[in-house]
Amino acid sequence: MIPTLEAGALLAECLRGLENQTRRNFEIVVVDNSGKGAVRRDTNVPQEVEVIENTENVGYGSAVNQAVERSRTPYVAVLNDDARPHPRWLEALVAAMESGPRVGMCASRVMLAGEGTLDSAGMLLCRDGSSKQRGHGRAPEEFAVSGAALLPSGSAALYRRRMLEETGGFDDRFFLYCEDTDLGLRGVWQGWQCVYAADAVVDHHYSQTAGRVSALKAYYVERNRLFVVVKNFPLRMLLKVPSGTLARYFWHALFLLGGSGAAARFHSEGHSFVHLIFLILRAHCALLKHSPGLLRERRRTMREARISAAEFRGICEQHSISPKEVAAL
Repeated sequence: MIPTLEAGALLAECLRGLENQTRRNFEIVVVDNSGKGAVRRDTNVPQEVEVIENTENVGYGSAVNQAVERSRTPYVAVLNDDARPHPRWLEALVAAMESGPRVGMCASRVMLAGEGTLDSAGMLLCRDGSSKQRGHGRAPEEFAVSGAALLPSGSAALYRRRMLEETGGFDDRFFLYCEDTDLGLRGVWQGWQCVYAADAVVDHHYSQTAGRVSALKAYYVERNRLFVVVKNFPLRMLLKVPSGTLARYFWHALFLLGGSGAAARFHSEGHSFVHLIFLILRAHCALLKHSPGLLRERRRTMREARISAAEFRGICEQHSISPKEVAAL
């Protein structure tokens, strides 16, 4: 399943990577979110690829949900249009999925294209609800061994259809960013496990659509991490969110003064500190607007949970990242 907004050369490269897979029995669905038929216009799409054309950008999660509804496969792979899978990518993911009956999610070893360093080897969770790529910017050799992970990055992941059906799939409200974190945590509540498949390698042109430090990304990341905590954090974790948030803001400010970290990159792109505060306030206002629906989903998640709050908390703590580390990335 490949959602795309811009199509073009990167999507064509992605499709070529899929053509070269060692595992052959799979179908490809591309969801065109451009609203302008960009896929058929700008990309030479093989005849066997199904293309779903939307009249507007419905967001990443909604696009994947559309593609899932059109298929009946037991496993669903999602891939960013700016990610090129290596030949054994799908084979390695399926092998990881079949390593246990409760494996519901598999994470890839995602490389930063052209940089020789890692983008992600699964995801980590901060106590304020922020999620970050495990191993981002580090040498890929440090993550050459497969093992347990919290949840996969949606840039290149494999999901068990049964898990998607039990959790309800991606939440349309997220639109962009953190929807993979929300889905993964709901899977954890349902007792599903995630495996990191080190041999499932893709090269990723990181944040090509929204930009690495754009105002659009800053808003959705901040808003959606609030959605994540309201929907998924048990009480003891919720109580730690304010202190974790303040700690992250403190480190953002400190790194900004030192000219490093995400806040400094945001400032270097011409965005003011006042603009950043505005985006944070806007994100909190959006939380208030969506709170009734988010709280309904929270109650359903807790009611249908197959593990205890203590077990959920323990799993998250095994795959945690500090506010300082979040601000530094």
